[in-house]
Amino acid sequence: MAHWRRVNGVAENSEDAHHPNLVVYRKIEKLIQKMQDDKNGVPVRTVKSFMSKVPSVFTGADLVQWLQRVLDVDQTTAIHLGSLVAAHGYFFPITDHVLTLKDDNTFYRFQTPYFWPSNCWEPENTDYAVYLCKRTMQNKSRLELADYEAENLAKLQRMFSRKWEFIFMQAEAQAKVDKKRDKMERKVLDSQERAFWDVHRPVPGCVNTTEMDIKKLSRINRTCKKKKQTSLSPCTSDQDLQNSEETLQRTDSSHHEHLHFACCSPILFLTRKVEMLRARLEKRQYKTSKVAELLISYCQQYRDYDSFFTPPEGSNPWISDDTSLWEAAKTMSLKDVPVWRVKKWGFSFEDLLKDPLGRDQLGKFLAKEFSEENIRFYVACQDLKALPLNQVPAKAQEIYDEFLSDSSHCPINVDSKTQEITKKKMLNIDRYTFDAAQDHIFLLMRNDSYTRFLKSEQYKELLNPKKKQQSKFLQHLTSFHIG
Repeated sequence: MAHWRRVNGVAENSEDAHHPNLVVYRKIEKLIQKMQDDKNGVPVRTVKSFMSKVPSVFTGADLVQWLQRVLDVDQTTAIHLGSLVAAHGYFFPITDHVLTLKDDNTFYRFQTPYFWPSNCWEPENTDYAVYLCKRTMQNKSRLELADYEAENLAKLQRMFSRKWEFIFMQAEAQAKVDKKRDKMERKVLDSQERAFWDVHRPVPGCVNTTEMDIKKLSRINRTCKKKKQTSLSPCTSDQDLQNSEETLQRTDSSHHEHLHFACCSPILFLTRKVEMLRARLEKRQYKTSKVAELLISYCQQYRDYDSFFTPPEGSNPWISDDTSLWEAAKTMSLKDVPVWRVKKWGFSFEDLLKDPLGRDQLGKFLAKEFSEENIRFYVACQDLKALPLNQVPAKAQEIYDEFLSDSSHCPINVDSKTQEITKKKMLNIDRYTFDAAQDHIFLLMRNDSYTRFLKSEQYKELLNPKKKQQSKFLQHLTSFHIG
């Protein structure tokens, strides 16, 4: 929803009815306010355990009894209703990530209104990365990451590898602020923040209640378009324009505001905002018509190579059990290679490398340019990834000695940074030890050697075998005439 009211410029009081889930949220919040009533609400207390205190909690059994008494429903309905309210994050179990209600002595805690779904938070992945990173800095057993959270953190670290240092700085700043809080207050805030993320990044298998279906989203879009047309009417007063400008300013600041940026320094906040604005400028936008044209041209280009659109000569291995066509393609000699197969090498560098004959011809061309070690290194890295694990260390050492070591007899051309990365990875060898060097060589061949190969006489002769035969025949006649 991306902070729906603020992003779409919807006033909090006047346009509540346009939000598809807000009516439900308001009803739930009225019920929550009754639950939190000091006299007639659910009894909230601080429980003493063996070594510490558990502040501001109530049991599931107390809540079920309260729902039965106030709403006049049976036990099953009360548990079902309470589970729905918990799934939206209005209260949560303090020791479990699964937001559901149990009729026992499990302790629950009410969520702070700041994190209520009626505020329409839709946090970004960077916010989630900061939260998980902060959890790893706090040496508390209750803050240890669950298995799925550890996997999410690893994915986010790969996704934001370029700006992970900035995310780490944010997490560190928030952790320092949390340490200054009172111990009991910190316990409550940690559990409330964890519950917020259990709603927006739920445990695998649980339903994300913040998501909306396509019908609701289309209704929101229609409402936004009507509001824009109304706001641009010529009879708008100066006061209205001023109010709309202030609303837009609040939109811009709140949409990118982190959940706890009020606790961090203004420098971090402004730095993050500048980075996000730069990312917007760098993001390329394409028209739908242009994308459609590119897709059509791509399909037309590869149509002749699709066995479903253009039936091959002989049996089609995609619709029969006869694989003789594939076997013939593997064992085919250069003399018998068809022109359409050679033509495909010119579509992209990846198509050339996929074809064994294409790799062989590229290797011969690179040998003339005294850079054959590039294609040999690339093929060796590809073969390494297909080997069994017990053979990987020996093969990796062999590749390193041949192409990257100081005493190698055919060294490849990589920069010092890539060389250092590969040296570090050699300390813990796996199938992907040479990825950095392989990517460097791949780009070098694609941007330099591949373009020269397509312009070479070697490739042109393969595209025009008749012309090659004619030229050989003329040479033979000339030599016969001279003789």
